[in-house]
Amino acid sequence: MPQLGLLPRRTWVTLLSQLLRPPRAVCISAVGCHSQVAEALLTSQPKPHQEKQNFIIKIPKGTRDLSPQQMVVREKILDMVVSCFKRHGAKSLDTPAFELTEMLTEKYEEHSGLMYDLKDQGGELLSLRYDLTVPFARYLAMNKLKKMKRYQVGKVWRRESPTIVQGRYREFCQCDFDIAGHFDPMIPDAECLKIMCEVLSGLQLGDFLIKVNDRRIVDGMFAVCGVPESKFRAICASMDKLDKMSWRDVRHEMVAKKGLAPEVADRIGEYIQCHGGVSLIEQLFQDPRLSQNKQALEGLGDLKLLFEYLTLFGIAEKNSFKKVRTTETQVFVATPQKNFLRERLKLIAELWDAGIKAEMLYKNNPKLLTQLHYCENTGIPLVVIIGEQEQKEGVIKLRSVASREEVAIKRENLVAEIQKRLSES
Repeated sequence: MPQLGLLPRRTWVTLLSQLLRPPRAVCISAVGCHSQVAEALLTSQPKPHQEKQNFIIKIPKGTRDLSPQQMVVREKILDMVVSCFKRHGAKSLDTPAFELTEMLTEKYEEHSGLMYDLKDQGGELLSLRYDLTVPFARYLAMNKLKKMKRYQVGKVWRRESPTIVQGRYREFCQCDFDIAGHFDPMIPDAECLKIMCEVLSGLQLGDFLIKVNDRRIVDGMFAVCGVPESKFRAICASMDKLDKMSWRDVRHEMVAKKGLAPEVADRIGEYIQCHGGVSLIEQLFQDPRLSQNKQALEGLGDLKLLFEYLTLFGIAEKNSFKKVRTTETQVFVATPQKNFLRERLKLIAELWDAGIKAEMLYKNNPKLLTQLHYCENTGIPLVVIIGEQEQKEGVIKLRSVASREEVAIKRENLVAEIQKRLSES
């Protein structure tokens, strides 16, 4: 293959002129043209026949400009992400920003109201892509490809109410990595999780935990709880809201809006409160109802295999098989010693008065291991521990459930430190 530097100079000029020239236009003195456009926007006055007198220069709701400084950060991030994808042997792919509307609604029928539809431009109904997955599936089908490891970085559009503070935009960038094809169970899945760990570690975002699940386990749980098969997807959509809503509100939606029997919703509530690794999987294998469902057993078997591979990759501790939390508790008050009920009551009252969601076990002398297991099983992120030594030193131990790291905090600074950690999570 000839080196680029060996191309004749005239050829280079021709190539560059073709690359830089806008379609159906000749760009002469681009800087001058752009400055004239900007000046016209800033100084233009509406004509007498125009009704709108207050023309405001702004970007559409749910979008944003990225300054040169922000683009430096974005490009560094994307370079790191893409280099990780390439390290794992993925090929790059690009697809159109819009697709046939029918193609997108086939997958996202329930979200079709969130898609941007385009005007008919020649007999085709088109919509801006909602994500990068459906275009990838369409590409595989069109080209009759059965296997492909690909990555794609590009913008997608969703016509929803933007929440800028939470990072929810109508236009945003996605970085997709997919391994398409039929393979032995869980090997590609383990690699995808390995890639996620490499990217998040490379970005130096701090501690993180990747939550995984299996649709077969969810469907098996629905079946043994008595959910009609026709309602599986609708009830699953309600469950997905548990990161934003309390179990009480989600249960109300299931029963009042989606017609689920109250006793069935209550049975679901018994299952969706734990998360953990291999120990939780083993526990569910012994569940008297779930163990009778073939689909759930298949899902549990594959998840157990997945965690074996994650252990070989050295990332098992970064992944958690998660059902869903049913409480919003932020802090658990614990003690390693007997006769500390009164101190726990004083401490939890202090947290409640500060607006912190806290709980403790209703026992006089609970074992510390039992208390810590309770936090892990229910997903409570922080534990405050008080004992004789802490009382003598005027400190409280603050423990991260995910990382199991403990630090001693002065009693008077405890509330502020907890609020700081919660605001950063």
